[in-house]
Amino acid sequence: MNLLRNVILLLACCVLSVQANTDFTDFIKDKTYHQGYFSFYQDDNTGKIYLEISKFDQDFIFQSSLPQGIGSNDIGLDRGQLGDTRLVRFERVGEKVFLRQLNSYYRADSDNPLEKQAIDEAFASSIIWGFKVASISSDKQKVLIDYTPFLLSDIHNISDRLKTAKQGSFKVDESRSGIFAKRTKAFPANTELEATVTFKGSGAGDYLKSVTPEHSAITVNLHHSLIELPDDKYTPRQFHPNSGFWSVAYADYASAIDEPIVKRAIPRHRLAKKDKNASSSEAVEPIVYYLDAGVPEPVRSALIDGAKWWDQAFSAIGYKNAFQVKILPADADPMDVRYNVIQWVHRATRGWSYGSSVIDPRTGEIIKGHVTLGSLRVRQDYLIALGLTSPFTQPNTDTNSMKEMALARIRQLSAHEVGHTLGIAHNFAASVNDRASVMDYPHPFVQLGDGHIDLSQAYATDIGDWDKFVIAYGYSDLDANKETNVLAELIADSKAKGLAYISDPDARSKSSPHASAHLWDNGADPVAELTRVLEVRAHALANIGTNSIPAGTPLSEIEQVLVPIYNFHRYQVDAVAKLVAGLQYSYEVKSAEESVGVSNVSGKVQTQAISALISTLKPSVLTLPESLIKLIPPKAYGYSRDRESFKSNTGIAFDPISAADASINNTLNLLLTPERLARLEQHAALDDSAPDTGKLLSALLDNTLYQKSTDGMKLLIQQRANQQVVDHLLALWHQDKLVTEVRAQVYSALQTLAKWLDDNKDNRRKYKGLTAQFEMLAQQISFSFNHSKPSTPASKISLPPGSPIG
Repeated sequence: MNLLRNVILLLACCVLSVQANTDFTDFIKDKTYHQGYFSFYQDDNTGKIYLEISKFDQDFIFQSSLPQGIGSNDIGLDRGQLGDTRLVRFERVGEKVFLRQLNSYYRADSDNPLEKQAIDEAFASSIIWGFKVASISSDKQKVLIDYTPFLLSDIHNISDRLKTAKQGSFKVDESRSGIFAKRTKAFPANTELEATVTFKGSGAGDYLKSVTPEHSAITVNLHHSLIELPDDKYTPRQFHPNSGFWSVAYADYASAIDEPIVKRAIPRHRLAKKDKNASSSEAVEPIVYYLDAGVPEPVRSALIDGAKWWDQAFSAIGYKNAFQVKILPADADPMDVRYNVIQWVHRATRGWSYGSSVIDPRTGEIIKGHVTLGSLRVRQDYLIALGLTSPFTQPNTDTNSMKEMALARIRQLSAHEVGHTLGIAHNFAASVNDRASVMDYPHPFVQLGDGHIDLSQAYATDIGDWDKFVIAYGYSDLDANKETNVLAELIADSKAKGLAYISDPDARSKSSPHASAHLWDNGADPVAELTRVLEVRAHALANIGTNSIPAGTPLSEIEQVLVPIYNFHRYQVDAVAKLVAGLQYSYEVKSAEESVGVSNVSGKVQTQAISALISTLKPSVLTLPESLIKLIPPKAYGYSRDRESFKSNTGIAFDPISAADASINNTLNLLLTPERLARLEQHAALDDSAPDTGKLLSALLDNTLYQKSTDGMKLLIQQRANQQVVDHLLALWHQDKLVTEVRAQVYSALQTLAKWLDDNKDNRRKYKGLTAQFEMLAQQISFSFNHSKPSTPASKISLPPGSPIG
């Protein structure tokens, strides 16, 4: 009986084995096999992808991206945009396969498996998709799953982005979605899968309507990269606040009790010398960036030139040809993780460029750099150059110098964004060191000499000293035993050279305190530079007219050229405002040397800054020539006002007074922030020479409302300035977070002003044209004190978009 039973069991197993093999063989029949890191079968009949999994419970990187975007800067879904980088693994549970995203921030770097298990059980992971097993190989070593539903899913969170941007409610329509076979491939260390996905919905907003042919259907491409983890031969490099790099951080709960839990490394590409002992050596594997072949000339050459600047920095640390730039092959996929790419991206309106990277979350190693360059940026710089020079004096005007200024900016922009993909952060203090870094935001350094605008030095022409230091810190091939000391010496040397470094958190807010951290500025002295910029602006404005536009262009388009020139000083105003209650400090760490700490900007400099800012409110600065105003008609038929135009309160007519109003509002918004005024009081408490809020407000009122009336268009601008000052003071009075010492000063200034207005409302000799406004403003202040809100909302008029430049 036992023998018979064993024979029956053996026969049954053989039948099951044959059946399983037959099922798998039949299943893959007529499907195209792609062998690679994760091999897959492509079924052209059903339009499905079946992923072959033999690597269960093995970690890898999953990267999503958007190879074909929507084309709206405001929505922010660009061609080539990288999504999240995830550390994941496939896990099998019966007939199900899970794709689990691991919690890579919380970990235990320990040899003790139970210590690691404790972390895994303490913090949540995320199963981001569940698959059903479609077939199993006869040896049970391979499982096929239908990957198609996941590939067609909204992994890039497009629906949420559209909803957040108030562009409608949309979801994936599988009936109009499918595999994009051209970009679906497998390679030894990565598998690349792509789909065309359509989102259907309703309630499309204006941004979406402007870029889609059918508002209820949005079709894009979504891309998945399944990437083998790099080997363990890469050594992370320690982050230092003054290194100039971004930080890749994680919490290590296996840290000793006397060590910090949070560990920080810098993100960087893997780079090593072939000959470590040579003063100059080729790299084992150079860093190669590939430029989008769709970029036209002469922009293509400019982008290549700018990106290649980085090789200067690598050469300075002993590498030969370690950083290279090539044209992306026509058949290459820009989203393929094997390529570092510089992509030329079109949008309906100008917008930001940016550099992103695929980074191994375990170590900080950059696997892929991906640069997105907005194609309209070069046109904005060309427009500024035309407005500055108004060159069209002859039928065949040569504008090569203006084009060269625009191309010079594109070179710098290319270097800047590539720098981000090398792991490097912004340095918004570099302008005080004579443009020491391409990682700053540069304003064109335009000079006025012999009655002419000189564009030749508008932008830097190579890598800066700060950039060379950063590359030395991150990419020098160092002996492990000497690395700590060498890096410390590099930091010390950069400080000894006076290279300043301040990045985003200390620079972007309008209330930021750092006196040297500015976006879009030039020079070490912000007040002197504002004076110089205003002189350049005045010269350019005096010459704007028909010579600012080429023949055949409607006169109404003079306004488009005028906008960035009229507001040419806007960013230098921002820089000067940071001197008021400003601080000087660095990202200092404790050392054997005496600490420097924080110092306040001197009272003298703060007073100069306040005076310079108030000068930008003067009607004489903001009033356009009558001849120019009469030259700009409403938009010609076939043209229309857009975001780049001045705001208008005069219907379709050009409104020069509202242009001034917006500029006034910008200055006051920067100067009168609650945080700045709170610091101002503290500075004055420590330094008798420093102005307090009362002195600031007195200077402001003395130079606006207390000024005798002007006439003509200047009088209208004077009234706008008066109204803006009162509106801002009343807004401060009703500001919940205003500290009590500042509130007292604001109250006193308003009370004094109200009495003064009442006393002078009939003084027509000195304030002719203003007395009616004085009576109204006095009533506004009275109403505001007696109620919980201002009598009328403060003007919200704003400048046309400036950043990324203009």
